[in-house]
Amino acid sequence: MRAPEFWYRPAGILAALLAPLGWLYGAAVALRLRFAKPWRAPVPVICVGNLIAGGAGKTPVVLDLATRLASQGIAVHVISRGYGGTEPGPLRVDPNRDGFEAVGDEPLLLAEACPTWVAKDRRAGVEAAVAAGAKAVILDDGFQNPSVAKDVSLIVVDGGAGFGNGRVMPAGPLRESVSHGLARADAVVVMGEDRAGIASNADALPVLRADLQPTPDAERLAGHAVVAFAGIGRPAKFFDTVRDVGCRIEETAAFPDHHPFTERDIEPLSARAEAADATLITTAKDAKRLPQAAGRAIEVLTVAVTWEKETALESLLSPVLDHVH
Repeated sequence: MRAPEFWYRPAGILAALLAPLGWLYGAAVALRLRFAKPWRAPVPVICVGNLIAGGAGKTPVVLDLATRLASQGIAVHVISRGYGGTEPGPLRVDPNRDGFEAVGDEPLLLAEACPTWVAKDRRAGVEAAVAAGAKAVILDDGFQNPSVAKDVSLIVVDGGAGFGNGRVMPAGPLRESVSHGLARADAVVVMGEDRAGIASNADALPVLRADLQPTPDAERLAGHAVVAFAGIGRPAKFFDTVRDVGCRIEETAAFPDHHPFTERDIEPLSARAEAADATLITTAKDAKRLPQAAGRAIEVLTVAVTWEKETALESLLSPVLDHVH
Protein backbone atom coordinates (compact mmCIF):
# COMPACT_ATOMS: atom_id res chain seq x y z
CA MET A 1 0.00 0.00 0.00
CA ARG A 2 0.99 3.64 -0.39
CA ALA A 3 1.06 5.70 2.79
CA PRO A 4 -1.95 8.06 2.94
CA GLU A 5 -0.97 11.70 2.47
CA PHE A 6 -2.82 12.77 5.62
CA TRP A 7 -0.37 10.76 7.71
CA TYR A 8 2.18 13.48 7.08
CA ARG A 9 -0.02 16.52 7.58
CA PRO A 10 0.03 18.31 10.95
CA ALA A 11 -3.76 18.26 11.27
CA GLY A 12 -6.72 16.84 9.42
CA ILE A 13 -10.29 15.71 9.86
CA LEU A 14 -9.63 12.13 8.76
CA ALA A 15 -6.75 11.71 11.21
CA ALA A 16 -8.94 13.04 14.02
CA LEU A 17 -11.78 10.68 13.12
CA LEU A 18 -9.43 7.70 13.10
CA ALA A 19 -7.67 8.70 16.32
CA PRO A 20 -9.75 6.36 18.57
CA LEU A 21 -8.68 3.39 16.45
CA GLY A 22 -5.10 4.58 16.77
CA TRP A 23 -5.41 4.67 20.55
CA LEU A 24 -6.71 1.10 20.55
CA TYR A 25 -3.93 -0.09 18.24
CA GLY A 26 -1.29 1.65 20.36
CA ALA A 27 -2.72 0.21 23.56
CA ALA A 28 -2.68 -3.30 22.09
CA VAL A 29 0.98 -2.96 21.09
CA ALA A 30 1.89 -1.57 24.52
CA LEU A 31 0.16 -4.45 26.33
CA ARG A 32 1.84 -7.03 24.11
CA LEU A 33 5.26 -5.56 24.82
CA ARG A 34 4.61 -5.14 28.53
CA PHE A 35 3.61 -8.73 29.25
CA ALA A 36 5.95 -10.51 26.83
CA LYS A 37 8.82 -12.67 28.06
CA PRO A 38 11.57 -12.25 25.44
CA TRP A 39 13.93 -15.12 24.80
CA ARG A 40 17.60 -14.29 25.35
CA ALA A 41 19.83 -15.50 22.50
CA PRO A 42 23.32 -16.87 23.22
CA VAL A 43 24.81 -14.25 20.87
CA PRO A 44 24.44 -10.46 20.70
CA VAL A 45 21.25 -9.27 18.97
CA ILE A 46 21.20 -5.86 17.31
CA CYS A 47 17.82 -4.57 16.16
CA VAL A 48 17.45 -1.96 13.43
CA GLY A 49 13.85 -0.80 13.50
CA ASN A 50 11.63 2.23 13.32
CA LEU A 51 8.42 3.59 14.77
CA ILE A 52 6.52 4.15 11.55
CA ALA A 53 5.06 2.03 8.80
CA GLY A 54 7.01 2.55 5.60
CA GLY A 55 10.55 3.34 4.58
CA ALA A 56 13.01 5.19 6.77
CA GLY A 57 16.33 3.73 5.62
CA LYS A 58 16.51 0.60 7.77
CA THR A 59 17.85 -1.79 5.15
CA PRO A 60 20.89 0.34 4.19
CA VAL A 61 21.70 0.66 7.90
CA VAL A 62 21.47 -3.13 8.28
CA LEU A 63 23.78 -3.58 5.29
CA ASP A 64 26.26 -1.11 6.76
CA LEU A 65 26.28 -2.78 10.17
CA ALA A 66 26.61 -6.26 8.69
CA THR A 67 29.55 -5.18 6.54
CA ARG A 68 31.11 -3.37 9.50
CA LEU A 69 30.87 -6.41 11.79
CA ALA A 70 32.07 -8.82 9.11
CA SER A 71 35.15 -6.63 8.54
CA GLN A 72 36.00 -7.20 12.21
CA GLY A 73 35.93 -10.95 11.70
CA ILE A 74 32.52 -11.40 13.34
CA ALA A 75 30.25 -14.03 11.79
CA VAL A 76 27.10 -11.93 11.52
CA HIS A 77 23.76 -13.12 10.17
CA VAL A 78 20.66 -11.04 9.41
CA ILE A 79 17.11 -12.08 10.30
CA SER A 80 14.21 -10.63 8.31
CA ARG A 81 10.49 -11.23 8.46
CA GLY A 82 10.54 -11.34 4.67
CA TYR A 83 7.78 -8.79 4.23
CA GLY A 84 5.70 -9.55 1.15
CA GLY A 85 7.04 -13.08 0.81
CA THR A 86 5.16 -16.34 1.32
CA GLU A 87 8.00 -18.33 2.91
CA PRO A 88 7.40 -18.75 6.67
CA GLY A 89 10.97 -19.94 7.34
CA PRO A 90 13.30 -20.11 8.95
CA LEU A 91 15.04 -20.27 5.58
CA ARG A 92 18.51 -19.11 4.65
CA VAL A 93 18.06 -16.97 1.56
CA ASP A 94 19.87 -17.93 -1.61
CA PRO A 95 19.68 -14.98 -4.07
CA ASN A 96 20.46 -17.36 -6.94
CA ARG A 97 17.54 -19.63 -6.08
CA ASP A 98 14.88 -17.69 -4.22
CA GLY A 99 12.51 -15.13 -5.70
CA PHE A 100 10.99 -12.07 -4.08
CA GLU A 101 7.57 -13.74 -4.17
CA ALA A 102 8.83 -16.26 -1.62
CA VAL A 103 11.27 -14.30 0.55
CA GLY A 104 10.59 -10.62 -0.15
CA ASP A 105 12.80 -8.01 -1.79
CA GLU A 106 14.89 -6.80 1.16
CA PRO A 107 16.21 -10.28 2.11
CA LEU A 108 17.40 -10.79 -1.46
CA LEU A 109 19.33 -7.55 -1.27
CA LEU A 110 20.79 -8.39 2.14
CA ALA A 111 21.71 -11.95 1.16
CA GLU A 112 24.13 -10.61 -1.45
CA ALA A 113 26.18 -9.11 1.38
CA CYS A 114 25.89 -11.56 4.27
CA PRO A 115 24.04 -14.69 5.45
CA THR A 116 20.37 -13.75 5.66
CA TRP A 117 17.37 -15.66 6.97
CA VAL A 118 13.66 -15.10 6.56
CA ALA A 119 11.54 -16.15 9.49
CA LYS A 120 8.04 -15.11 10.48
CA ASP A 121 8.97 -16.49 13.92
CA ARG A 122 11.92 -14.28 14.88
CA ARG A 123 13.12 -16.57 17.66
CA ALA A 124 13.18 -19.56 15.31
CA GLY A 125 15.16 -17.46 12.84
CA VAL A 126 17.75 -16.49 15.42
CA GLU A 127 18.06 -20.08 16.62
CA ALA A 128 18.61 -21.27 13.05
CA ALA A 129 21.27 -18.62 12.46
CA VAL A 130 23.10 -19.51 15.66
CA ALA A 131 22.99 -23.21 14.76
CA ALA A 132 24.54 -22.26 11.41
CA GLY A 133 27.45 -20.46 13.10
CA ALA A 134 26.27 -16.89 13.68
CA LYS A 135 28.20 -15.11 16.42
CA ALA A 136 26.05 -11.99 16.19
CA VAL A 137 22.59 -11.36 14.76
CA ILE A 138 21.02 -8.27 13.24
CA LEU A 139 17.25 -8.04 13.18
CA ASP A 140 16.05 -6.14 10.11
CA ASP A 141 12.97 -4.55 11.66
CA GLY A 142 11.32 -6.34 14.59
CA PHE A 143 11.52 -3.53 17.14
CA GLN A 144 7.86 -4.07 18.02
CA ASN A 145 8.32 -7.87 18.13
CA PRO A 146 8.94 -8.91 21.76
CA SER A 147 9.86 -12.56 21.14
CA VAL A 148 13.63 -11.96 21.17
CA ALA A 149 15.55 -9.80 23.64
CA LYS A 150 17.66 -7.09 22.00
CA ASP A 151 21.11 -6.04 23.20
CA VAL A 152 21.09 -2.86 21.11
CA SER A 153 18.08 -1.25 19.43
CA LEU A 154 18.51 1.48 16.84
CA ILE A 155 15.51 3.50 15.70
CA VAL A 156 15.95 4.83 12.15
CA VAL A 157 14.02 8.00 11.37
CA ASP A 158 13.84 9.90 8.10
CA GLY A 159 14.93 13.45 8.85
CA GLY A 160 12.39 14.94 6.48
CA ALA A 161 9.33 12.86 7.36
CA GLY A 162 10.03 12.41 11.06
CA PHE A 163 7.13 10.74 12.86
CA GLY A 164 4.52 12.16 10.49
CA ASN A 165 1.46 13.62 12.19
CA GLY A 166 2.41 11.92 15.46
CA ARG A 167 -0.59 9.59 15.47
CA VAL A 168 -0.73 5.81 15.66
CA MET A 169 -2.11 3.75 12.75
CA PRO A 170 -4.58 4.10 11.12
CA ALA A 171 -4.73 7.78 12.11
CA GLY A 172 -1.04 8.23 11.33
CA PRO A 173 2.10 6.28 10.40
CA LEU A 174 3.19 5.27 13.91
CA ARG A 175 3.32 1.62 14.94
CA GLU A 176 3.32 2.72 18.58
CA SER A 177 3.54 6.00 20.45
CA VAL A 178 6.81 7.89 20.11
CA SER A 179 7.29 8.06 23.89
CA HIS A 180 6.87 4.29 24.35
CA GLY A 181 9.15 3.51 21.44
CA LEU A 182 11.97 5.83 22.43
CA ALA A 183 11.83 4.51 25.99
CA ARG A 184 12.99 1.08 24.72
CA ALA A 185 15.56 2.33 22.21
CA ASP A 186 19.30 2.72 22.73
CA ALA A 187 19.84 5.35 20.03
CA VAL A 188 18.10 7.21 17.24
CA VAL A 189 19.56 7.29 13.73
CA VAL A 190 18.45 10.44 11.92
CA MET A 191 18.71 9.79 8.20
CA GLY A 192 19.35 12.99 6.26
CA GLU A 193 18.84 16.58 7.34
CA ASP A 194 16.78 16.79 10.52
CA ARG A 195 14.03 19.05 9.20
CA ALA A 196 11.45 17.43 11.51
CA GLY A 197 13.27 18.32 14.75
CA ILE A 198 13.81 14.69 15.76
CA ALA A 199 17.01 15.26 17.74
CA SER A 200 15.35 17.83 19.99
CA ASN A 201 12.65 15.33 20.92
CA ALA A 202 14.81 12.24 21.38
CA ASP A 203 14.45 12.12 25.18
CA ALA A 204 18.21 12.42 25.80
CA LEU A 205 18.94 9.33 23.69
CA PRO A 206 22.16 9.30 21.66
CA VAL A 207 21.41 10.69 18.20
CA LEU A 208 23.48 9.28 15.35
CA ARG A 209 23.38 11.35 12.19
CA ALA A 210 23.68 9.60 8.86
CA ASP A 211 22.75 10.00 5.23
CA LEU A 212 22.19 7.88 2.15
CA GLN A 213 24.67 8.69 -0.58
CA PRO A 214 24.96 7.16 -4.05
CA THR A 215 27.82 4.70 -4.36
CA PRO A 216 30.80 5.83 -6.48
CA ASP A 217 29.65 3.87 -9.53
CA ALA A 218 26.66 6.25 -9.81
CA GLU A 219 28.97 8.88 -11.31
CA ARG A 220 28.53 7.18 -14.68
CA LEU A 221 24.91 8.37 -14.72
CA ALA A 222 25.67 12.09 -14.38
CA GLY A 223 24.28 14.09 -17.26
CA HIS A 224 22.01 11.30 -18.50
CA ALA A 225 18.32 11.83 -19.22
CA VAL A 226 16.29 9.35 -17.17
CA VAL A 227 12.79 8.17 -16.39
CA ALA A 228 12.89 7.29 -12.70
CA PHE A 229 10.47 4.94 -10.97
CA ALA A 230 10.28 3.41 -7.51
CA GLY A 231 8.02 1.33 -5.28
CA ILE A 232 9.47 2.18 -1.87
CA GLY A 233 8.21 3.96 1.22
CA ARG A 234 9.14 7.44 -0.01
CA PRO A 235 9.72 7.47 -3.78
CA ALA A 236 10.25 11.25 -3.78
CA LYS A 237 13.41 10.79 -1.75
CA PHE A 238 14.81 8.47 -4.43
CA PHE A 239 13.93 10.96 -7.15
CA ASP A 240 15.83 13.65 -5.24
CA THR A 241 18.86 11.36 -5.07
CA VAL A 242 18.70 10.79 -8.82
CA ARG A 243 18.76 14.57 -9.34
CA ASP A 244 21.67 14.93 -6.91
CA VAL A 245 23.69 12.46 -8.97
CA GLY A 246 23.35 14.85 -11.89
CA CYS A 247 20.70 13.06 -13.91
CA ARG A 248 18.14 15.00 -15.91
CA ILE A 249 14.77 13.57 -14.93
CA GLU A 250 12.29 13.54 -17.80
CA GLU A 251 9.54 11.81 -15.85
CA THR A 252 8.91 10.01 -12.56
CA ALA A 253 6.56 7.19 -11.56
CA ALA A 254 5.75 6.24 -7.97
CA PHE A 255 4.38 2.82 -7.05
CA PRO A 256 3.23 1.39 -3.70
CA ASP A 257 5.93 0.07 -1.37
CA HIS A 258 7.04 -3.49 -2.30
CA HIS A 259 5.03 -3.33 -5.54
CA PRO A 260 5.49 -6.54 -7.62
CA PHE A 261 6.35 -5.15 -11.04
CA THR A 262 4.98 -6.77 -14.19
CA GLU A 263 5.61 -6.30 -17.87
CA ARG A 264 2.44 -4.19 -17.99
CA ASP A 265 4.06 -1.78 -15.51
CA ILE A 266 7.37 -1.58 -17.32
CA GLU A 267 6.21 -1.38 -20.95
CA PRO A 268 4.68 2.13 -20.75
CA LEU A 269 7.70 3.36 -18.77
CA SER A 270 10.02 1.97 -21.44
CA ALA A 271 7.96 3.69 -24.13
CA ARG A 272 8.19 7.02 -22.34
CA ALA A 273 11.92 6.62 -21.87
CA GLU A 274 12.40 5.76 -25.53
CA ALA A 275 10.34 8.76 -26.63
CA ALA A 276 12.47 11.06 -24.46
CA ASP A 277 15.74 9.36 -25.45
CA ALA A 278 16.17 8.57 -21.78
CA THR A 279 17.20 5.64 -19.58
CA LEU A 280 14.96 3.86 -17.10
CA ILE A 281 16.34 3.95 -13.55
CA THR A 282 15.17 2.51 -10.23
CA THR A 283 16.38 1.51 -6.75
CA ALA A 284 18.35 -1.59 -5.79
CA LYS A 285 15.37 -2.88 -3.80
CA ASP A 286 12.95 -2.36 -6.68
CA ALA A 287 15.34 -4.16 -9.01
CA LYS A 288 14.65 -7.36 -7.06
CA ARG A 289 10.99 -7.18 -8.11
CA LEU A 290 11.46 -6.56 -11.82
CA PRO A 291 10.48 -9.04 -14.51
CA GLN A 292 13.64 -10.87 -15.50
CA ALA A 293 13.59 -9.75 -19.15
CA ALA A 294 12.98 -6.10 -18.29
CA GLY A 295 15.62 -5.91 -15.58
CA ARG A 296 18.55 -6.06 -17.99
CA ALA A 297 17.58 -2.77 -19.65
CA ILE A 298 17.10 -0.77 -16.43
CA GLU A 299 19.80 1.13 -14.57
CA VAL A 300 20.00 0.61 -10.81
CA LEU A 301 21.07 3.44 -8.51
CA THR A 302 22.64 2.01 -5.36
CA VAL A 303 23.12 3.98 -2.16
CA ALA A 304 25.11 3.44 1.02
CA VAL A 305 25.05 4.91 4.50
CA THR A 306 27.54 7.59 5.45
CA TRP A 307 27.88 8.43 9.15
CA GLU A 308 28.62 11.89 10.46
CA LYS A 309 30.57 10.37 13.36
CA GLU A 310 31.45 6.71 13.01
CA THR A 311 33.03 6.76 16.47
CA ALA A 312 29.61 7.36 18.02
CA LEU A 313 28.25 4.24 16.33
CA GLU A 314 31.27 2.17 17.32
CA SER A 315 30.98 3.32 20.95
CA LEU A 316 27.37 2.16 20.98
CA LEU A 317 28.14 -1.28 19.53
CA SER A 318 31.47 -2.11 21.16
CA PRO A 319 30.15 -3.03 24.66
CA VAL A 320 28.05 -5.89 23.23
CA LEU A 321 30.59 -7.03 20.64
CA ASP A 322 33.85 -6.87 22.62
CA HIS A 323 33.61 -10.50 23.70
CA VAL A 324 32.42 -11.97 20.41
CA HIS A 325 34.87 -14.46 18.88
